[in-house]
Amino acid sequence: MTLRNILIHPDPRLKKVCAPVESVSPEIGALAEDMLQTMYDAPGVGLAAPQVGVMQRLFVMDCVKSDDEAAKPMVLINPEVTWTSEEKSTHEEGCLSIPDQFAEVTRPKLVRMRWLGLDGKTHEEEFDELWATCAQHEFDHLNGKLFIDYLGVMKRQMITRKMEKLKRERARD
Repeated sequence: MTLRNILIHPDPRLKKVCAPVESVSPEIGALAEDMLQTMYDAPGVGLAAPQVGVMQRLFVMDCVKSDDEAAKPMVLINPEVTWTSEEKSTHEEGCLSIPDQFAEVTRPKLVRMRWLGLDGKTHEEEFDELWATCAQHEFDHLNGKLFIDYLGVMKRQMITRKMEKLKRERARD
C-alpha cells in the first residue's frame, strides 16, 4: 500500500477524459487500495484515478462520516450514470485537488450508477444525500470536469489563481 500524490489544479491531466479500465487485475486492485488509503489520509470522502495521475475510469468513495458507523469503502470501475432525479439538491463541495476551497454546487438529488467491482461483477446502486453528490463529483473527474466548472467565471478564476499560488509555494518548500 502506497499513499499517492494528489494532483493540484490547474494540472492538464485533471481536464482529460479517462480511458476505460481494460480488466479487473491485481494492479487495479492495488491502485484502488492505494487510492482508498490516500483518500482516508487526506482526509476526503472520494478520490478519482486522474487525481493521482492515473488516466483510467475508476474512483473510490466512502461517505460514512460517523465514528459510530462502519466504514463503507466503495470502488467503482468504469462507472456509468443510468438515471438521475429531476429533483435537485445543493451541497457545499470541496476537492482534494483544490484544497481548502469550497462552493455550493447544485446537482440531481438522486443518481443511479452501474459499475464493475473489484470482484469483476456488475453492480448497480442508487445514491442519495452526500453519496449522490460524491458519486457525481467523482464521475465528473473521469470526464475532465471539476466542481469549479459549475461556478461563475470570476469565482472559478479566483480559485484557480489561489491554486497556482499554492503550487508555487509548495514548489519552494
